[in-house]
Amino acid sequence: MTQDTVRPAVPPVPTPHPAWSLVLPVKPLALAKSRLAPFAGAHRPALALAFALDTVTAALACPLVARVLVVTQDALAGAQLARLGALVVTDEPGGGLNPALDHGAALARRLAPDTPLAVLSADLPALRSAELARVLAAASAHGGRCFLADSPGLGTTLLACPPGSALAPRFGDGSRARHAAGGAAELSPDDVVSVRRDVDTGADLLAALALGVGPHTAAVACAPVCS
Repeated sequence: MTQDTVRPAVPPVPTPHPAWSLVLPVKPLALAKSRLAPFAGAHRPALALAFALDTVTAALACPLVARVLVVTQDALAGAQLARLGALVVTDEPGGGLNPALDHGAALARRLAPDTPLAVLSADLPALRSAELARVLAAASAHGGRCFLADSPGLGTTLLACPPGSALAPRFGDGSRARHAAGGAAELSPDDVVSVRRDVDTGADLLAALALGVGPHTAAVACAPVCS
């Protein structure tokens, strides 16, 4: 008499999250963050650079991010961000922020056509890699074009789309409403405050400092904030 063969249970193979391409815009530092001028004075360009450095550092440390492309015409910012490991895109087509993002997105598509794509604000100095991973996982689960609103609820800090889908960025004042009107779904993951906390004003910077900013921002912010 034969015995039935008992086969050990085979655990399911986990489905890996896709590796994302992120595109970040960085204005020329002399023009960036003009609303911080009354608060930061001469430190404003240095703060704008520090925000970008801390944002890119956290983004590159996120396990779901394969590459970060920074679209900028600023030579200083480009050089420092490249040293962190970002791919710097300098040949902006002109026409403002959204055409620049389309240009960066097109390059990201050429580099990795089967990879999902997101635009991320470059002024997230308190960004946590784990929180960014939660947002990207939510975007992957959604499967379509989607976005994350900023802390005030008027703007957008992240716009994502799957492979083969148009990014169609509509950044600028009131971008939350414009992205929603353009058919993007709004994401609402829990515990992602650092991905929403962009910095445009002195009050925004104080809120980011309360969350805990990266080392570049901490080093620069002490001068205008602590004086």
